[in-house]
Amino acid sequence: MVKQWNPAGLTSICILRLSAIGDVCNAVSVVQAIQRQYPKAQITWVIGKVEAVLLAGLPGVRFVVFDKKQGKAAYSQLKQALKHDYFDVLLHMQVAFRANVASLCINAGKKIGFDWHTAKELHALFMRHRIEPAPRSHVLDGFRQFAKAIGVTEQTLGQTPSWQLPISNADEQWAKAQLAATGNNRTLIISPAASKAERNWLPERYAALADYATEQGFAVLLCGGPTELERNLSQAIIAQAKQPITDLTGKTSLKQLQALLKHTHLVLAPDTGPAHMAVAEGTPVIGLYGHSNPDRTGPYLFRQYVVEVYHKSLLQQYGKTADQLKWGTRVKGADIMQQISVAAVTAMFDKVVAEQQL
Repeated sequence: MVKQWNPAGLTSICILRLSAIGDVCNAVSVVQAIQRQYPKAQITWVIGKVEAVLLAGLPGVRFVVFDKKQGKAAYSQLKQALKHDYFDVLLHMQVAFRANVASLCINAGKKIGFDWHTAKELHALFMRHRIEPAPRSHVLDGFRQFAKAIGVTEQTLGQTPSWQLPISNADEQWAKAQLAATGNNRTLIISPAASKAERNWLPERYAALADYATEQGFAVLLCGGPTELERNLSQAIIAQAKQPITDLTGKTSLKQLQALLKHTHLVLAPDTGPAHMAVAEGTPVIGLYGHSNPDRTGPYLFRQYVVEVYHKSLLQQYGKTADQLKWGTRVKGADIMQQISVAAVTAMFDKVVAEQQL
């Protein structure tokens, strides 16, 4: 472990976290805590191509893009980009084998990775130094261990994580205009699609919730990327809905989406990046979880608003509780999300509206 870091001597820090959008958003709060502790240190972040677009303009951070679509060439490009750099420390915040190999392209005095229990895909073999374990914790709390490993204090980290993501005035104004165009001063954004179809709720149930929200005085907007899966899901939701829905699926940049999530009142989403983007803006999120443990990957500040069937499904499949299994054990099956009822989500909607005074 790294002990007794001298703040005056820590001048260059490299962060290695390539993906995904939700995890990168969680990591931002830790990077910004490190900046508060070491304001003079130069920070370089090795990051994925899409994730770099979202975080472009993050104050005080130099981004070096690792484009996984380049295959083996991505490693050569990374090594070339960093050939003149030597960092005091590398914080290797991703256990994936691709990231482990990428760490070999980074020259640093100390390379700190995850603890033995969390490490997988040969991660432990690439690191000589490790964070202190944070057993059965949220992904973000695991990231916070990296800050502690280089001497960032609990006071600097803060009991509650905070974020400051860069959004241009143009994107802010665009988002406000889209929300204002609904003619309603209360808005719900549904970001219905996760990276895998099995993690999505059913379109007719999204539609039923959208209708309910409209009846409660909310305008409803659909957001998402331009993929066929996302477009098809949004179109299916609109076809099933009885009330009007504004469809912005595939019509926003990542920065515009971030601005929309910042200025809306409430977000509904499964286990997907925009849920964590919304958290970073302090926007309440109703998370829908079936395959992954929301205590580990849920919307960090709003885990109390998750509607989940994970724990019940886990017990059915394994005959054990989450506490009895390896942390992060996933539930398998294409029909898991069907177990989340409309009634459960509308009840949570009412709870959030009341507690958040929306």
